[in-house]
Amino acid sequence: MINKLIIIGASGHGKVAADCAQASRRFSNIHFLDQAYPKQKHNAHWEVIGHADDVANYIASDTLFFVAIGNNAIRARVSAELHALHCSFATLIHPSAQVSKHSEVGVGSLICANATVNIASKIGQGAIINTASSVDHDCEIGDFVHIAPGAHLAGNVTVEEQSFIGIGSAIIQGCTVGRHSVVGAGSTVLANIASHLVVAGSPAKKVNNNN
Repeated sequence: MINKLIIIGASGHGKVAADCAQASRRFSNIHFLDQAYPKQKHNAHWEVIGHADDVANYIASDTLFFVAIGNNAIRARVSAELHALHCSFATLIHPSAQVSKHSEVGVGSLICANATVNIASKIGQGAIINTASSVDHDCEIGDFVHIAPGAHLAGNVTVEEQSFIGIGSAIIQGCTVGRHSVVGAGSTVLANIASHLVVAGSPAKKVNNNN
């Protein structure tokens, strides 16, 4: 029986993941591994039991792992390292989230409190659908994307891998945000965004490259 969860990353985002896991009532034991160990021994109510480099020591048949790192590129890299060690990953969905049974949520993703994933949408691996954000019908969210709190995506939106959609932003129906791009907080996306760009404003316009 799987009843233990090891979270990689004892940060503020890690607290959110642990709280979500606890609310789901799937795990009797929730612990952290972090680079700050042994200096850091706790993260809110949960114990930091070891260093993040010691993952192999905690692999067991009753244990799942979750990578709680907000930075998309680092989360992807650490997830690949755990995958190479044959770790089993948890997918965390807060009980207050509204996730259509006709949607798909990839392994290792986090759906936070009061978030919505609507019908026929697909969420990739290791994605974050943060607090009170919404992904409407027929959207495609790539691997290791982060949809920040209060961001809203209309129907048929595509967000490609490792892009970041900032807090309180909005994307109208049918738009695509390319790979490794950043949409600034409070922006309104009215047209497609190419890969490797930073955009901001209403309407959102290029402000920099994201290399």
